[in-house]
Amino acid sequence: MKQNQQELAAWLAQMESLMDVPLDPSRRAELLVQFTRIAAMAEPLMAFPLDDRLEVAGVYQP
Repeated sequence: MKQNQQELAAWLAQMESLMDVPLDPSRRAELLVQFTRIAAMAEPLMAFPLDDRLEVAGVYQP
């Protein structure tokens, strides 16, 4: 989890720079907490094994 948090902190710094949205330290810390929670919730889904070949879903066309 420590490595994941470091990666999220680096990603957050990159997005802050890329979007030119300066964040104060308290906001940056809260965003890091929220992204860490989101990553923890997504972990079981991302770990779900998928077949090498899956059928692509159809595209809706009205």
